Amino acid sequence: MQKYNISRGNSFYAIGLSYKKADADIRGHFSLDEESKLNLLNQAKENNIESLVVTSTCNRTELYGFAQHPFQLIQLLCDNTNGTVDEFQKVAYVYKNNEAIAHMFRVGSGLDSQILGDFEIISQLKSSTKTSKKFDLVNHFTERLVNAVIQASKRIKTETNISSGATSVSFASVQYIFNTVEDITNKNILLFGTGKIGRNTCENLVKHTKNEHITLINRTKDKAEQIAGKFNLIVKDYANLQEEINKADILIVATGANRPTVDKQIIQSTKPLLILDLSIPKNVDANVESLENVSLVHLDHLSKITDQTLEERKKHIPLAEAIIEEVKSEFNQWLETRKFAPTIKALKHKLLDFAHSELDTQRKKNADFNEDQAQLISKNIIQKITNHFAHHLKDDAVSTDDSLELIKKVFQLETKTNV
Repeated sequence: MQKYNISRGNSFYAIGLSYKKADADIRGHFSLDEESKLNLLNQAKENNIESLVVTSTCNRTELYGFAQHPFQLIQLLCDNTNGTVDEFQKVAYVYKNNEAIAHMFRVGSGLDSQILGDFEIISQLKSSTKTSKKFDLVNHFTERLVNAVIQASKRIKTETNISSGATSVSFASVQYIFNTVEDITNKNILLFGTGKIGRNTCENLVKHTKNEHITLINRTKDKAEQIAGKFNLIVKDYANLQEEINKADILIVATGANRPTVDKQIIQSTKPLLILDLSIPKNVDANVESLENVSLVHLDHLSKITDQTLEERKKHIPLAEAIIEEVKSEFNQWLETRKFAPTIKALKHKLLDFAHSELDTQRKKNADFNEDQAQLISKNIIQKITNHFAHHLKDDAVSTDDSLELIKKVFQLETKTNV
């Protein structure tokens, strides 16, 4: 990939922004819900983008795809979110070809997660690739790359302890509650919204406490009832939100809305209330902090784990990186093969033309010409010649590019770029 394009006239890019440089507000401007993702993929298809995978989580939004220039992908993102190009340029990153490949490996393997070793992103990558396939926006390169990243992720998860201890923001949320709230078993806990992190936090609360006072409210009640049935929770109507907030000791907000769903006007109680906002963009208005009885904690704060768990995980980074390099090397070998596959294919066709011409001549010369035997011999010789050239091109000691040019020149081959 360093010396040639894997796609005709295009390069492979990874563009996006993450928690590293973009705060929750900015990330919220560029977040993509399911509808926005589908709109973006539709637009990509209309703009003749040949392959594109889109991921959007609370910590990052990224596009992996082919383009003549990265601005094509940046424009797609800005057209389908509330973010602007100026905002993007201040906090974003753009990786090309080998760097883009390396970035996807680190992201998918949990090494670039806000909590080291958090593998939640890999399920999103799988799901996003599946969605892109429905739009015919996944070429051979992208499919092979995603599968390689999944393979590396699985190996790191099973062969290292990088995901030991707290494995997600949801677990960190529960840790925070345990460390902050006394007598957690008897506190009233309200979960507002059915966002993934909120659901996982709820599940962890059920697992790690004996609390029987957990209530769930969602705008769509049937979704709330599905989750409640799984965790044996109490479900209340959305109309009861204010009443339930005023009963609560802990409020977990995971609504996934584009603007705040909770502000100080809805809080009438004067008893201590801990609010965890697990949403991107923020779904709890900062004005609640003006209430003396309210403590507001956002997702970003929960993600900053500085305890011994993180330090222990860091010890496993070298082994994880070694696994990535091994899998990435296998991918690059495949990619190198793809590089000369069109030439080998064209060479085979050229040799077949030679064979057909010569066989035709021999048929006319020889009355007792053995067609089957001649065809078999020709086929075997052609296969041996093309295999010989393929082995030569795979040899690290030779310049693949120089050899390809020589083969094309000698045999007067016309090849098409292979993706």
